[in-house]
Parts: sequence; structure tokens; C-alpha cells
Amino acid sequence: MSVDRYIDELDDMKKYPKELSYIGDLGLLDSVKVSMVGTRKPSQYTKHITHQLAQKLSSVGVCVVSGAAMGVDAIAHLGAGAGHTIAVLPSGIDIRYPAVNRDLIANIEKDGLTLSQFEDGFRATPWSFVMRNEVVVALGSVLIVTEADRDSGSMRSVEYAQKMGKEIFVIPHRLGESIGTNTLVADGLATPIYDVDEFVSKFGEAAKVVNSPFLQFCSNNPSFDETVEMFGSEVYEAELEGLIRVENGLVSLS
Repeated sequence: MSVDRYIDELDDMKKYPKELSYIGDLGLLDSVKVSMVGTRKPSQYTKHITHQLAQKLSSVGVCVVSGAAMGVDAIAHLGAGAGHTIAVLPSGIDIRYPAVNRDLIANIEKDGLTLSQFEDGFRATPWSFVMRNEVVVALGSVLIVTEADRDSGSMRSVEYAQKMGKEIFVIPHRLGESIGTNTLVADGLATPIYDVDEFVSKFGEAAKVVNSPFLQFCSNNPSFDETVEMFGSEVYEAELEGLIRVENGLVSLS
């Protein structure tokens, strides 16, 4: 089925896709989204942190975007849970690629969202992986690379993120491991995630606003009177909870 809405985030791409097909819940596009990518052969440490990151991000309402590949991609989707993830495919939407992840992709079709810019029946090729990566990066507000060699597809995703002006995060690795991400940190091009909970909390606050019509309304600094007219006693409850401030007749987020 063709996507019948414009996706603002894809304006960051060099060229907006001519056509996009999907299976699943397009409503996930309205979520706060984070892109996660990495090697197809992650270490045990990377597997653990990738899963933990994705799981905690989804628990606060963040949607995890990845490419359905083996390794880090699959772990990110699994950690987030099928209902809180978007899988961007390098093949036609009707082909669950790679075959080893067919069950995972089927679950995402059912409870989450799969996207493809390729026609039905199209088989993945080296250049379609690159095109897929650009969509993955564009959809997320930031890019997280949990492990990558210096010359890898994940580092091509980093190049996209740099061109799009997106912040890049990595998990710290020992010397001689994940040379691609370690080099990014050494060159000041990426920020290491030293505390998963602290990192997740920042996006959780953003997700809380996106997922709440009330907080979205308050983010535009409406007048107190029009806010009460729209939401009634919810205004007073939110003020008591410290979610909003009322000053000079205007409402704002705390």
C-alpha cells in the first residue's frame, strides 16, 4: 500500500523518495523517533546495550527506527518491541528480507510499521542498502551507532547524519574494538552514551509531549483562559504536578 501522506523528516534526504510503500501503522511516524544502526556481527556487549537502549527508549514512548538487517538492526527492533518500531526495507515491501528475520519483519508488519521505497518484487542489491540507510537516518531525530568498523555501511549512515545535521551518539568500546565509532568520538564527531537512563530520559520528555494533546497544546504558550476552556481541570492538575507553569496569564511547559 502506498504512503498517502508527506513525511516531513524525509525532506532531509538528498531527494525525497518518488514512492513509498508500507505495511502497518502509519501513526508511528508521528512519534518521537530515534534511528539505531550497527554491525551485522555485534559483540555480546553490543547486543546487550543495543537491546537495553531500544527497550528503555520504547518504554518512554520513543519509536526505534532501523533497517531490519541481521545483528544490531534486528536487536534494536526486538528490544523496542514490534509495536514501537519502524523497519525500513532494502527490498520491495512484499519481500521480508533478510530471510533470517522474516518472522521479526512479519511481527513488525502486524504491530509496528515497515516502509520501502522499492517496487513490489524488488530484490535487495548493494545500492538499495545505501538508499535504505538514508531513509533510516532521515526518520530519526538523532542517530545511534552501537558498533561499527571504519569501512562499513553503518559509517555510511554516519555520513548521511552529518549531511543532515543530526546529532550522532555511540556506545563506548575498548581500544581496538568498534574502530569506526571510537574514531568518531576521538574526532569529536559523536557523543558517547555513558549512562543509558540519563540518555533515555531526555527523549522520554520529548515523547511525553508528542503523545499528549494537552502538553502539545501547552508547548505553544497559550493563554490560561483558552487552555482551561479546552482542557478544564486538567490544567490545574498539571500545574500541581509541575508539568506546566502559569505566569502572566500564559501557560508554558515546566
